[in-house]
Amino acid sequence: MASLFSRFSFRPRLWPTLLTLPLLVALLSLGVWQLDRLEWKEGLIADLEARREAAPMALDAALESPGENEYRSVTLEGDYRHEGEIYWLARTYESRSGYHILTPMRLEDGREILVDRGWMPGTEPEANAADARRPEGDREITAVLRLGGWDGPDWLGELLRPQNRPEANEWLWPDLPAMAEAAGMEQPVTEAYVTLLPAGGASGEASGLPVAQAPRVDLKNDHLSYAITWFTLAGALAIIYLLFHLRPRPPGSGPRPSGRPAG
Repeated sequence: MASLFSRFSFRPRLWPTLLTLPLLVALLSLGVWQLDRLEWKEGLIADLEARREAAPMALDAALESPGENEYRSVTLEGDYRHEGEIYWLARTYESRSGYHILTPMRLEDGREILVDRGWMPGTEPEANAADARRPEGDREITAVLRLGGWDGPDWLGELLRPQNRPEANEWLWPDLPAMAEAAGMEQPVTEAYVTLLPAGGASGEASGLPVAQAPRVDLKNDHLSYAITWFTLAGALAIIYLLFHLRPRPPGSGPRPSGRPAG
C-alpha cells in the first residue's frame, strides 16, 4: 500500500465528492436498517413459534385480540354448514396442486366462523366434491387462529393482488367479509378464521379427505441478504471513488531518501 501511494496521489474533486458522500451514507444506512429489520423479524418468528407451542385457548378469548393470538391453538364447538363451503384455490400439499375447503361452523351462540378443513387434490372442486368428508352434528374441534386478508404489500395490492371470483366460488386469498357473504353466513366472524389441525392434533377429525394441515410460520426473512447487498454496494462505491481520484505522481516527485538534499 505504501508503494502504491508513493507512485500515486489522492486528489479528491469537489463535485464527485459532494455526489458520492450522501450516496455512500444512504447505502450504509440502508444496510444498518436491514440489520435492524432482521433482528425484528427473527423476534417475530420466535414469538409466533412460541404461540404455536402454547396450550389451546378458548376461541372467544383469542378473538379479543386476534392479531396478538394469531397462530394460537383454539377450541370451539358447533356444527358445520356444508352447504356454504368455500373453495380456496392454488393450494399445494406434498408438491401436489389442489385447493382447500373452508366450511362455516355455527357456534353455540349463533355466530359463524370459517374453518379451513384442509386440502383436496385437483383443480376443479365441483368435479370431486363428493370425495370430501362432511361431518354432521355438533362437534368440538381444536384449530389454529389465522387472520384473513391479502398478505402482500399494501402499496402493490391493486397491481399484484389476484382477483377472487365469488360468483364461481373461486378464491385465491381469504377475503373474509366477502367469503362470509358468499357463504350466506348470518352472524359471521370476520376478524379471523381457523385452520383445522391434522388427525392426532386434538382436532377430533378422522383421517381422509380433505387433508388437514397445521399452518407453518413461513414469514419471508431476506433481510440479511439485503443488508449484505447494501454494504457491498457501499464498498464498491468507495473503491470506485478512491480509484477515480488517484493520479500518477510526476517523475521525480516521489519521496526522497533521507539525508540527501532536495535539488
